[in-house]
Amino acid sequence: MDKNTVTGFILIALVIIGFSWYSQPSKEELKAMAQRDSIAAIEQQKQAEAEQIKAETVAATPALPDSNALFFSQSSGEGQRVVLQNNRVKVGISSKGAVVEDAEIIGYKSRRRDGDVLILGKEDASMKLTLPLKQENISFADLSFSVKEQTDSSVVFSVEQESKLLQVSYKLRPESYMLDMDIVCQGLEGLTMPGQSNLLINWNARIAQQEKGKDFENRYSSLTYKRQGKGVKKLSEMKDDSKEPEEALEWIAFKNQFFSAVLIGSQPMTQASLSTEQLSDEEDYLKRYEASLQIPFDATGKEATHLQMYLGPNDFHILKAHSKMTAYGSDADLDELVYLGWWIFRFINRWSILYIFDWLKAFGLPMGIVLLLLTVIIKVLVFPTQKKSYLSSAKMRVLKPKLDELSKQYPNPDQAMQKQQAMMQVYSQYGVSPMGGCLPMLIQMPIWIAMFNFIPNAIDLRGESFLWADDLSAYDDLIRWGKDIWLIGNHLSIFCLLFSLTNIINTWISMRQQQNQFTGEQAQQMKMMQWMMYLMPLMFFFWFNNYSSGLSYFYFISGLLNIITMWYLRWKTDDKKLLASLEAYREQHKNDPKKVSGLQARLEALQKMQQEQAQRRK
Repeated sequence: MDKNTVTGFILIALVIIGFSWYSQPSKEELKAMAQRDSIAAIEQQKQAEAEQIKAETVAATPALPDSNALFFSQSSGEGQRVVLQNNRVKVGISSKGAVVEDAEIIGYKSRRRDGDVLILGKEDASMKLTLPLKQENISFADLSFSVKEQTDSSVVFSVEQESKLLQVSYKLRPESYMLDMDIVCQGLEGLTMPGQSNLLINWNARIAQQEKGKDFENRYSSLTYKRQGKGVKKLSEMKDDSKEPEEALEWIAFKNQFFSAVLIGSQPMTQASLSTEQLSDEEDYLKRYEASLQIPFDATGKEATHLQMYLGPNDFHILKAHSKMTAYGSDADLDELVYLGWWIFRFINRWSILYIFDWLKAFGLPMGIVLLLLTVIIKVLVFPTQKKSYLSSAKMRVLKPKLDELSKQYPNPDQAMQKQQAMMQVYSQYGVSPMGGCLPMLIQMPIWIAMFNFIPNAIDLRGESFLWADDLSAYDDLIRWGKDIWLIGNHLSIFCLLFSLTNIINTWISMRQQQNQFTGEQAQQMKMMQWMMYLMPLMFFFWFNNYSSGLSYFYFISGLLNIITMWYLRWKTDDKKLLASLEAYREQHKNDPKKVSGLQARLEALQKMQQEQAQRRK
């Protein structure tokens, strides 16, 4: 860079600095500028605050519908509550949306409020109906219907605009829990989207606790649904769950332990989306159900869309009768809302236990006595198998000295196969089957499991007191305290305690019988397993402490009768006479060819094969 260039840059810098100094404002001008800036800032702040207030006002003001929309004149208003009632159910319906707001089941006392059970509440449940059109969607919730006709058990709601009409009618059937609902329109043909003439339904509800034991009630409350032409299914009772069934549905039930609200379509309901959410943090509620679906809708108005709602108890016979009131007849299977167990246990409950229970109930006896007699009848029916099981154990008991001699003949562990084979030979000679005591007992097991499903679902036990239990459908808590204890809770169920004690005694009896059936190392192994067997009654105590007192009472009576039966059989059995009869059998068949069949034959064949394999290895 040469000397002239440097001189030029210096002169330019001096000119700029001089001009800046010359043009700077005076003190008076700077003061005036600061004042103008402050005024502008204040005006800007006021404008921002005004815009915020305007936005909040708009947000708080309900959006007005388009004046060109269908039924615009009916889109405002709070609506009125119409009550329909018969001698079974009381239903509140709002003219705003023309949907059911609440339902009260008459004759079933509520535990959470004065009066009868409220299966649906205005604050907890809602149903929204939407009709999609080409230009807009008609949301029933936005419309205030007028009451066109009304009686004690029926009502007709309608909205009209020029030649267009939307009408919703309800009718309670006499002497029933069934509410019929018909939706029909006029003048909407051509407004619906091609191939999408469906009514959209969104139904949700918080399921309130109705019974004394929240955890126990929650186990038997579930969102249940019936698939078209198929069986009944349900979402999980104990965790959050959701499902989008591929099949069309016939009905959807928001089910409590003893009461249900069921939405039934005369035509299959499609595109269903179902979900359940546990509400463990909410004191008076169990879970939240939600169902979204659609059902065919005739926009021409020739046919009404027919829906039904069952709002009543989960009583097997009542549900069976109401199934016939639906479009599906008896195949609606509403009675499956009363869960009676897997198919084999349901068969036992449906075709035996239920008939015996109804027969006893017809005498007007207290439910505690009904359960007592039911238990006695069941024990009488299974007595032949119990007697056969005991006699099999008794035969092995009187043969034990002979089996002990075999243990002395084969003392070495490597002779276990020979000893076992010799023992099987003794059993065969005396006509005794080592499995004879197990099979009869296995036959009884389905009955006890069936009762495990029957009693908690028997609504007849709800609110029925017996002895110290104020409700046989819930736990008895005569002994209770204020703070929850781990695994026990805040109470002690006396029936559960009695059931556990009788279970311990029966386990002791069973252990003594098994000791008489085994010799040598097997007997030693059984002694080691005894303590494990005694853990089961203890586990039952913690498990059943929150369960239905009627169920614990049934198992207590059953266990007590089992103790009495075993004492009676032991008293009637003479070991000397029994051994003499076995010896007589041996003498009578000592020249007969050996005949072994069934499980014993398979055991002997297996032992022989194992023995041959051991010899080959040697």
